[in-house]
Amino acid sequence: MLRVLDPDDLPPAYRVPWRVDRVYETHPLITNDSGTTVDFVRVFVDSTRCAPETQFWGQMLPGETAELCLCDYDHDDVVVTVGWFRPETGVEYVWRFVV
Repeated sequence: MLRVLDPDDLPPAYRVPWRVDRVYETHPLITNDSGTTVDFVRVFVDSTRCAPETQFWGQMLPGETAELCLCDYDHDDVVVTVGWFRPETGVEYVWRFVV
């Protein structure tokens, strides 16, 4: 059954903490652009032409940057998913982007 939601009952929006810089064609730089630490960061790279790959980056501090190697992937056919936990809530989030 559908019901009207009261905006005052909704949790505040959470800004995705990531910034992706495509400085290098096959090596995007992913930065924690927030003011808080994120925990247990995982990156999933998926393509129809290559086997899926998972990278475990662990904890990322504010301003920390990691480089993602996509040399083996066709840029027109790759999707990157970043998963992480917010330490203050323990809630898991995921965010996807394409190169």
